[in-house]
Amino acid sequence: MKPTAYSILDLVIVPEGKNFKQTLDATVVLAKKVEAFGYKRMWFAEHHNMAGIASNAPQIIIGLIAQETETLRVGSGGIMLPNHSPLIVAEQFGTLGIMFPDRIDLGLGRAPGTDQETARAIRPDFMQAAHSFPKDVEQIQNYFSTKNSESKVRAVIAEGVSVPLYILGSSPDSAHLAAKKGLPYAFASHFATAHLFNALSIYRSEFQPSEVLQEPYVLAGINVFIADTDEAAEVLATSFLKMIVSLLTNAKRESLAKPTAMTADLRDVMEHPAVKQMTRFSFIGSKTKVKAELKDFMEQTQADELIVVSAIHNTEDRIKSYQSFSELMKELNTES
Repeated sequence: MKPTAYSILDLVIVPEGKNFKQTLDATVVLAKKVEAFGYKRMWFAEHHNMAGIASNAPQIIIGLIAQETETLRVGSGGIMLPNHSPLIVAEQFGTLGIMFPDRIDLGLGRAPGTDQETARAIRPDFMQAAHSFPKDVEQIQNYFSTKNSESKVRAVIAEGVSVPLYILGSSPDSAHLAAKKGLPYAFASHFATAHLFNALSIYRSEFQPSEVLQEPYVLAGINVFIADTDEAAEVLATSFLKMIVSLLTNAKRESLAKPTAMTADLRDVMEHPAVKQMTRFSFIGSKTKVKAELKDFMEQTQADELIVVSAIHNTEDRIKSYQSFSELMKELNTES
C-alpha cells in the first residue's frame, strides 16, 4: 500500500490576545516548521466577515507562504468560486504558478465562506453564481489550457502553467463533479462528517480518468490535538470546542479562546449530538491514543492524503502537535 500523504489546512484563526499581524507572522513560522516536518502542502481557506479569521484573501497569503518556504506546496482550500470571476482567479493563480513553479494548488469550493448577507454584499447574484459552479470550474480549466490561446478572452499568464485543480466538498454534490471531471477531491470531514463515506463512495464509483488524473485521489480533513498526555491534549482542544459551540449557536465569532481545564460542563457539551457529530473526526490525546484512532480512520476511508486542522491557541503547542502528527504518519506509513 502506498504511503498516505499528510498536509495542513490553515484557517488562520486569530488567537485571543493576538492581532491580525501577529497571526499572519505565526502562520509564516508554522509553515517553515511543517515544511521541515515533511508535510506535503499547506492550504488556506477563504472566509469573510469573521472577526477571528485572518484568511480573507488566501491568494495573498499563498504568495507570502510560498515566498518564505522552498518545497512546501501552497494553495487554496479553497477559493470560494461563486465569489469570483473565473478569469480573475485564473490570472491570480497563473501569476502565482509563474512565481513559484510546481508549488501552487487551486482548490475550488462553491460555498460562500460567510453568512448569506455578506455573500450578497460580495456578489448580489451569489445563488445564481453558485449554480454555475461546474461551468465556472470548466472555464478556469480552459483559461489554464494552451488551447485557449486562440480565444478572444484569455488569461494569458495562466496558459500552460502547472497549477493543479482540486474540487472541495462538504456534501455529495461536489463528489459527482470531481468524479466527472477526473479531478482530485478534498472532503471537509473536519466539520462536515455526516456525508464523508457516501461522498467518497460516489466519487470513486463515478470517477472518469482525465488528462490530469488516472485514478481517484481523495483528501480528507481531520482535526488533530496531540500533547504529551491525553489530559493535556484535552486542554488544548477546549479552544476548538468553544469555537464549535459558537458556530452551532450562531454566536458572534470572536478570536480563538485561550484553553481552559476540561470541566464536567465541557464534557457534557462534547456529548451533545450536534457537537459530537461535527467533531466526529477529531483526534485528541497522546501520540499513543491518536495513533490507534488515526489508523482506524485511514483504514476506513482509504484516503490518499489527510488534511489536518489544528485550532490550537498557542503557537508552540500547535507546532508541537503538528510535529507529533508527522511522526505518527511516518510510523503508520512504515508499518503499512
